Amino acid sequence: MQRYFLNQNADINQRFFITQSDDIHHITKVMRHQNGDDIIVTFNNQIVYQCEIITIDDNAIEINTKQKLEVNTELPQTITICSGLIKADKYEWLLQKATELGAHQFIATTMDRSVVKLNASKIEKKLDRWQKIIKEAAEQSYRLLIPNLEYVSNLKTLCDNIDQYDYVLVAYEDAAKNGETNNFKTLLQRFEPNARVLVIFGPEGGFSENEIALLDKVGEQIGLGPRILRAETAPLYVLSAISYQKELLG
Repeated sequence: MQRYFLNQNADINQRFFITQSDDIHHITKVMRHQNGDDIIVTFNNQIVYQCEIITIDDNAIEINTKQKLEVNTELPQTITICSGLIKADKYEWLLQKATELGAHQFIATTMDRSVVKLNASKIEKKLDRWQKIIKEAAEQSYRLLIPNLEYVSNLKTLCDNIDQYDYVLVAYEDAAKNGETNNFKTLLQRFEPNARVLVIFGPEGGFSENEIALLDKVGEQIGLGPRILRAETAPLYVLSAISYQKELLG
């Protein structure tokens, strides 16, 4: 059953209106729902209800909350993925798949070796597009929240606000080349429930020496195995490893 999000508080047998045009189009044109059909809606505080469609018109869909559902699809830790800007199609694919794998937040930033550059006139348009991709992936994968995305202009700004995280990991390909195999595993085993974890990844060309010197002051380098992963693949490796260790192994 398709999932949707409403930024409202809810209780049983309450009526709400879905007014976002993309959701109305998906419900009516893609899913072809009609009055009396059920959908799943996630409300504030990750509260989920099975809802009945009451009326449909061009500007709003009225629903009624029928049954509260107990759902738990979030990772035990809140994982923020910070990536140096990479080519648009690759970054959009990263956002989609990392949302499916449980990322809680994304930070895009310009790094020394970023091929892609964002000027002020493009940022808002890009963020809107990227946030839409994240929303659709969150609905498809039955997430209880829509991960947020923000743009930070440089690593120094990111590092100035790093204290909000319990763990900061730097995925550095030279660590893997030099045979580092234990640090990620050791840190991962320490993650307590609700820990706030930031994982930082370079762009296609990797981190510069200056960036590594800066990041070494605030985080721990980790290797991701003997193979060199693409910039869009490495975050998925990390999220999969966290899920395996903390959800499947317990």
